[in-house]
Order: sequence, then C-alpha cells, then structure tokens
Amino acid sequence: MKYRNFGGIKVSEIGMGCWAIGGNAYGNSYGKTNDDESIAAVRKALELGCTFFDTADVYGHGHSERILGTALGSARKDVVIATKAGGAYMYEGFGGMNFSKEYLNFALKQSMLRLQTDYIDVYQLHNPPMPVIQDGEAFAALKDMKDKGKIRFAGISIFTLEEGFAALEHVDCLQCVFNALDPRKYELMEAAKRAGVAVIIREPLANGLLTGKYDGKSEFDETDIRCRFPQDYISQIADSVFEVKKKIHRNATMSQISLKYVLAFDSVCTVIPGFKTARQVKENIQTSDMPDLTDEEMAVFGS
Repeated sequence: MKYRNFGGIKVSEIGMGCWAIGGNAYGNSYGKTNDDESIAAVRKALELGCTFFDTADVYGHGHSERILGTALGSARKDVVIATKAGGAYMYEGFGGMNFSKEYLNFALKQSMLRLQTDYIDVYQLHNPPMPVIQDGEAFAALKDMKDKGKIRFAGISIFTLEEGFAALEHVDCLQCVFNALDPRKYELMEAAKRAGVAVIIREPLANGLLTGKYDGKSEFDETDIRCRFPQDYISQIADSVFEVKKKIHRNATMSQISLKYVLAFDSVCTVIPGFKTARQVKENIQTSDMPDLTDEEMAVFGS
C-alpha cells in the first residue's frame, strides 16, 4: 500500500467507502449484506494497510458506523475515520436536511457513540445545498468542534463544481465524485491542491459500473439503488468499459484499471471505493502496488 499526504498526516491512497456495509434495511444502498462478512472485510482492509475509512450517519441509519466501530476495535487509534452528517435527519423518524449548529453537535455525539470513539478525524457536511454553504453557520460549527478537539479536520462532501469552489476557503478537506466516466471535477481538485485542501474521491468505480461485471442486459435487485438507473445508461457504460478493456492490455481487473486512472492525479489524497466482501477489499487494495497507467493507457480514457 502506498500512502499520500492528507493535511499533514499520511493516509492510505486507497481507503474504504462504507456506504454498502450499512446494509439495505432502509432501501438506499447496494443490496443485501451480511454483518459478519462486512466486519471481516474491514479487518482484511486493516491487514492490507488501509488506514482511511469513510462512512456517514445516514448509511443504514447508523448501521455502517456501528459495523465500522466494532470491526476496528483497538485498531481505531491507527486509522483515520471520516464520517458525515446533516444530509438527512434520521432520529425520531426520517426527515430532511439539517445543518444547524445544534443538530451537527448532536449528530457528532451520536456518531462517536456508534463508532466507539471520543473524536472523529474527518467530520464532513453531507452534500449541503449552496444556500447552506453560503450562509456559513455550518462551517462555524465545524470550526468550534475542531477548536474543542472533537474533530481533527473539517470537511464537506459536494455534488457540483460551484459548491466545491464556494466551500474551499472554509474546509480542510473536500469529497467529490471523480472517475473515468465523470472527470469534470479536475479543475476543482487542482484548486483544492493549491489551497492546501485535501481531496477525497468517491464513486471511483461509478457505482460499481466500472468494474466490468455488468453488461447492457444486467438487472439489479429491487434492494439495490442501481435498479433505478435507466437501462440505456447501464448499457452505454458497459459498452465504454468493454472498449477500454480491449485497448488496455495488462494483468489487472477493470476495477483496478479504473482506480489507477483516479490515482494518476496527484491532487487526489485518497480514493474510497465501496466494498461488501473481503475479496473486493483485496482486489481494490492490490491496485496500489500495481504499475501506474502509462501515457498511452491514460489516453484511452481521453486524458
């Protein structure tokens, strides 16, 4: 495993995205999971040198955080835990967004209990809309948490370029989507690097569609969010993946090639592919020690 700078500390360049292991009890994940298998997968990641784990309070309505806290155990002190809040109110019924100072402090305490820790390394606003970013109250809440030693890094997860640029001056780290199919955040990532803001990349495998496991006829279980994706969208990506695999001749899976594409950008501090099994974890982490993509291979992606 290779490591990169993240705001003055070192983290594994391949982290683990813990959305899927939250399970699908609330209908917003990647199908069914097994908690014992999830715990084994986290521990395999630890064994293979992963030190960065990203989750959110809403993943499984707290279940992802509980699983992660249990799986890490005494290794918690050796890793960086990133979690998120505000994107969805999930206490006493499921509701809308809440980025007030009072709620974020309440949510932080609940996350720490589930994660079995008395501090959070990276605390992120979970995809706030532009008015929340412009208002600034949520960033003030993060600063207060940091000043009190409750969190180490103040962060934000964003959807759009405009949101990312607006947030840069307020945060230590930024999480965004970036992959071979959606490279539009490159300018934002470079600006973050210049500003000294760490960059976390989510969805490097485009919700698993860049793994090469699916074709134009693939269907997903109703418990999987991808069942709502248009079939022509899935088919289009499957065709693109097929063409890439034909042109890149190396002993690697399409998942590994796709991760290597993201890691080719030095503004990336860590990338967080999702996982449900130890086998997937091993495949993802082995990518770190593989040769980088050549200029010719990057050109296949149009980069």
